[in-house]
Amino acid sequence: MNVGLPEHYKIVAATAGSVTTNGGVTFDTVSLKNVHKAYIVAMFLQAVSHATTIQPVVGTGVASCATSITFSAKWWKNADISASDTLVAQTAATSMACTAGATNQLLVVEIDPALVTTQSNTYTALGATIATSSQGSDYVTAWYLLEERYPQATPPAAITD
Repeated sequence: MNVGLPEHYKIVAATAGSVTTNGGVTFDTVSLKNVHKAYIVAMFLQAVSHATTIQPVVGTGVASCATSITFSAKWWKNADISASDTLVAQTAATSMACTAGATNQLLVVEIDPALVTTQSNTYTALGATIATSSQGSDYVTAWYLLEERYPQATPPAAITD
């Protein structure tokens, strides 16, 4: 199967580049209306050891994502991207923490829009938050990979309802 990444997956920045996790982070949000499966990909640059936690949130629209997911999502983690390129499946959960350590880490969560609407049939949008690391030198960069229901050369906007 010949799959073109930009044609099958809408790629949307969840953060405005690298942002410090000191003080917490609220990701930009995306609509799940045209999405078959959503992934949040977050790269943590941890200069100081901290078990920083990422929490997916859902809401009724891209302007109102504030409710933590209540279903267990699939997670993968690479606790040290300089030592390995392997993502290790984690126990399904509603949130995930980085491994404590001064390492650069990659976390991926898979969100099924059907589970979002099962949580509440009015929820159509996805976001995430990160609790404060209280470390000014720890950063995160994140993206959404949105598998489109109807792949096309130019997928519809995901940052508007």
